[in-house]
Amino acid sequence: MSPTKSRLASLALLAIASATFAATPPAPSATASSPNAARITLVGRMIADLDKSVPFYEALGFTRDPGVDSAWRQDDQLNRLLGVRNVTSRTARLTVNSNISGKPFTVYLHQLRGIPRKTVGGYPPWEPGASHFGLVVPDAPLLWSQLQARGWLRARSWNSKLIPFPGETQGSLAYMTDPDGLDIEIINQHPATPAANGRPARPALPPGLSHAGLVILDSDKERAFYGDLLGGQLIEARKTHGPAQSPWMKGDFTDSAVGGHGNILRFFNESFPEAADPKSLMHFELVEFQNRKKPVTAYRITDITVGYVGFEVHDLDTLLTKAKTAGARVISSGGGPVELKDGRRAVLLRDPDVGGFVELLE
Repeated sequence: MSPTKSRLASLALLAIASATFAATPPAPSATASSPNAARITLVGRMIADLDKSVPFYEALGFTRDPGVDSAWRQDDQLNRLLGVRNVTSRTARLTVNSNISGKPFTVYLHQLRGIPRKTVGGYPPWEPGASHFGLVVPDAPLLWSQLQARGWLRARSWNSKLIPFPGETQGSLAYMTDPDGLDIEIINQHPATPAANGRPARPALPPGLSHAGLVILDSDKERAFYGDLLGGQLIEARKTHGPAQSPWMKGDFTDSAVGGHGNILRFFNESFPEAADPKSLMHFELVEFQNRKKPVTAYRITDITVGYVGFEVHDLDTLLTKAKTAGARVISSGGGPVELKDGRRAVLLRDPDVGGFVELLE
């Protein structure tokens, strides 16, 4: 997938309309990435009520896996992974196609009880540590109106409307939240369009989950973790800005879709092979706000409105040692990997910058 195409599928990439990004070279192929690069495989979200959240996600086009038992139970493997004890939980596994590979991508929803939980929602989308994912939909205006009619629309954008891309009139993009306040970027699909009136040509943007993302504080630290350690490829290595730079952006376009005013931001897209199709690269988007930096609000993985991202990795033990040396903190019980029911091993840790939760699986 080309960077231009993926930028149209990413709000933090709102400067898609500018000529700065129109000339970006093609994204690296999966064969150019390290054979040991982590493979992005899932997103997880900690929610308050599965019975409210699942219908909402189904309205967005997700499919619930009927093979996952969502009854209350004490899941010892999940508890050890989360670093808790004697907690009961309900889990739903949802899937939606990646808009890059066309293969199913997993989103887990977890509801917990038996442990104090605070709701950390209510923060703005530029809050350090806030996570999101992008979802390209076949008809964003129709989805918007359907959610509004059902009382499910929780829009972030100016006037709660979809925002047109520059030079267009139809609303195509905006942030919204799920029932608990977790961010979702909605993008309207579009066909391929030729260059016209100074606007560059755009490839078709098919529906599906386009990327996951995290608001960060220290881009050097996060690029070292997600790029150098996990093997993500930074596609913004442009000749005009250098291999480690990305331009700062501001303006009504970047503000309107997230409901902000005066934001100055930049982004770094670390591209990872998809676990379901390693030849396809999905972005993990690191978003840095120049003028919104503040200490990260304390929160735990068990709190409501907390998200995490999952990667399949090679040689988990060696990678975990390196991650801890780099400043990552292990959350899982015992300070190491947990054996799952399917025989795989997994560990949950917090990244060295904003404490974003990352699950590593082998």
